[in-house]
Amino acid sequence: MMALALALLVALAVDRWWGEPRLRFHPVVWMGNYLGAVGAWVQRHAVQQPERCDWKAFWLAALVWIAGAAMVSGAAWALQAALLTLPWWAAGLGLGLALKPLLAWAMLQSEVLAVEAALGQSLDAGRERLRWLVSREVAQLSDTQVRESAIETLAENLNDSVVAPLFWFVLLGLPGAALYRFANTADAMWGYPGVYKGQNWAWAGKWAARVDDALSWLPARITAALLLLVAGLRGAVLARQLPAQARQTPSPNSGWPMAAMALNLDVALRKPGVYVLNPQGRAAVAADTAGALVYASKALLALVVIAQAAMVLIVLGAGR
Repeated sequence: MMALALALLVALAVDRWWGEPRLRFHPVVWMGNYLGAVGAWVQRHAVQQPERCDWKAFWLAALVWIAGAAMVSGAAWALQAALLTLPWWAAGLGLGLALKPLLAWAMLQSEVLAVEAALGQSLDAGRERLRWLVSREVAQLSDTQVRESAIETLAENLNDSVVAPLFWFVLLGLPGAALYRFANTADAMWGYPGVYKGQNWAWAGKWAARVDDALSWLPARITAALLLLVAGLRGAVLARQLPAQARQTPSPNSGWPMAAMALNLDVALRKPGVYVLNPQGRAAVAADTAGALVYASKALLALVVIAQAAMVLIVLGAGR
């Protein structure tokens, strides 16, 4: 447990000072390469009419997902087992270095700030930079909508790229964080409700989408709670509005951190034609991007403090 506590701090320190490893050494890139290859194979056997049931594609995708998850979690388990034979401080350093690629806080901050900086140059530049972050169509978005999309991405990925990997790491160690990252990457690549870029994922992507929903369910709500917690007394008042606002999105999870962020900032966040969060809020301005980053940073700090305190209490309790 002491090694896990140290590993969490090491991972965040490495993320802060050195950022992402090179692509050829990045485990999430390896996951993406595997999912891209087997996804293409599944698509060769998939029915390309999204309105038709396609159980063959569903089960083929499920089987290759399970195979990939077994390889990822098995490799993480073996690495963790080897590291835990070392003194606790050496194990903590090693686990922290292994955990770092499974979370991406510094990169998330950088990308959101890059969208705001591009908007300062021109609307077209802001749209183009946003395209790096979202899968939605950006060509018709206004400057306010570009900013809203960036803030939504920050809130959603605060969970997907930071809180959830740390949650599963604290709960299940390195295999838990690796399995979650694999599931979330699979959902990002396969979890579309219909045709995306000429490929039909209506059935082929169901397994990946549902597993990610299950693994993200509790972390997403923890992320929302942390965002309201760092808002102080105002957050306690806003908590009464959170459930109704979070249910406005089609996703069972992403609405929670996004709604919490919208309420904290008192802005409306919307995906045109799909949902509006906090509709009575004002239009987002440049200062709200900075404000969103402050709330997200404080939420992460609160998570680290709570996780460290919990692990110390477990150690003390075990020593009695």
